[in-house]
Amino acid sequence: MQLIIKVERKEEKMTLLKEIFSNKIEVYAFVGPSGTGKSYRAQMVAGEKGIEYIIDDGLLIKGNEVIAGESAKKAPTKIETVKHALFYTDEEKQEITKAFKKYKPDKILILGTSDGMVQKIAANLGLPEVSDTTYINQVATEEEMQTARHIRVTEGKHVIPVPTFELKKDFSGYLLDPLQIFKSKGIGQKPYISEKTIMRPTFSYLGNFTISDTVFRQIIEFLATKMPEIYKVVRTRVSSSEIGTSIYMEVVVMYGCNIQETLKEFKEKAKREIEKLTAMNVISLDVVAKNIYVPGSD
Repeated sequence: MQLIIKVERKEEKMTLLKEIFSNKIEVYAFVGPSGTGKSYRAQMVAGEKGIEYIIDDGLLIKGNEVIAGESAKKAPTKIETVKHALFYTDEEKQEITKAFKKYKPDKILILGTSDGMVQKIAANLGLPEVSDTTYINQVATEEEMQTARHIRVTEGKHVIPVPTFELKKDFSGYLLDPLQIFKSKGIGQKPYISEKTIMRPTFSYLGNFTISDTVFRQIIEFLATKMPEIYKVVRTRVSSSEIGTSIYMEVVVMYGCNIQETLKEFKEKAKREIEKLTAMNVISLDVVAKNIYVPGSD
């Protein structure tokens, strides 16, 4: 009896979603084998069709902003990656459909490795059937697709069609690199400019890596020695988590310096260098002037 009720409720829910969206959203598909450059070209294809919203690997993207979902590329295995991309759980479906209700898109582009995958995503989200499909070989040459496959296989790099700053908070510790594309459409036409992010998913690493808290401490203490206004470091505490690193530091500053300006400049430089060298988010960086050193007072 419980099973029957559960199935009926699920069917009622999907029917309701279809009633809400069926007459309002046109669904487009962008299909091609894995690693052939779909995410790289997604915004270009969407732009040519006047589409503002994209679904790619578990994310709902509006323009250059991630508005819902979690990237399937964060999944620890390929099986989990596929599940995330298909919006396998009720929680994942609800988050996306909630965003649909809020933003009310009239068109949406779904990326998939096959027609069947795109249809499955649309069905799971209660969307209508696909009205138009673009295949990767219509927008990329065989040579370009082979190059993309080679990079995927040899370097494990994936593209996510949003700027790096949009993903950094969710991909702390992942190797992220910004990618900007400038493409001319001809004389008198507005050029196509797009920002994307290159990253390596967890499951594609050739082995695991770990960054010890000692590394963060050594980096920030070395940077402190390069600041003439900082006499010495008293102590440093570091704590790391999945979302990033928190650092607390006490220093002795030189007499005569502008303490607030010195600490502000050091914090900005240290945060920038640590994130650059480790790919980890610096959640908080507190630097306290514990004392003042007066030359000749030893």
